[in-house]
Amino acid sequence: MLAMIGMGGWLGLAWDTYSRMLKRHERAHWLVFVNDVLFWAVQALIVFYVLLFVNEGELRFYLFLALLCGYAAYQSLLRSFYVRVLEWFIGLAVRLGQTLVQLFRLMVMRPLILLGQMALALLLFAWRLLLWIVRFVLLAVWKMIRLLLAPLRWTGIMIWRRVPPQRRAGVEKFFRRLKGFAGQIKNTKEKISMWFAKWRE
Repeated sequence: MLAMIGMGGWLGLAWDTYSRMLKRHERAHWLVFVNDVLFWAVQALIVFYVLLFVNEGELRFYLFLALLCGYAAYQSLLRSFYVRVLEWFIGLAVRLGQTLVQLFRLMVMRPLILLGQMALALLLFAWRLLLWIVRFVLLAVWKMIRLLLAPLRWTGIMIWRRVPPQRRAGVEKFFRRLKGFAGQIKNTKEKISMWFAKWRE
């Protein structure tokens, strides 16, 4: 008898907790229906288990009355107090969760972000340093090549000045043709590139 009165109070307490956690007005009707069916099925199994434990599963009419009395006693005496306590625990859990999230951001996420930014800055610095070294080496090599080829250039200029004008004109004509041929190749390449670009579109 006392067990069934206690189970009546438990049903009221469980229903208030379930309704508060579910937020029925924010859920779809079919989802609320499914959750209600599952909730009452679980509560029925709990009540039957208690009944099996204390009364070997025998059903009596007074047991249902005891359930109703327990539920009514909870509604009239304990419900307002329990709802306040439940809201306090929910608020405490929310604040604790927010605090844990903030701690996680401060202790884990922010250091990881800072490390990532430092690693990226180091990579960019190393890349720029490498580009500067390559550019410096290429410029030094180019100046060295020009310095080494300077005597050949001066010799070539002196030989060119001693070439007869007739032969010089022929050589200049050959280089003009070579330049025109290179220009034609360049134009053909640009036309092919434009054609491929249009074909992709």
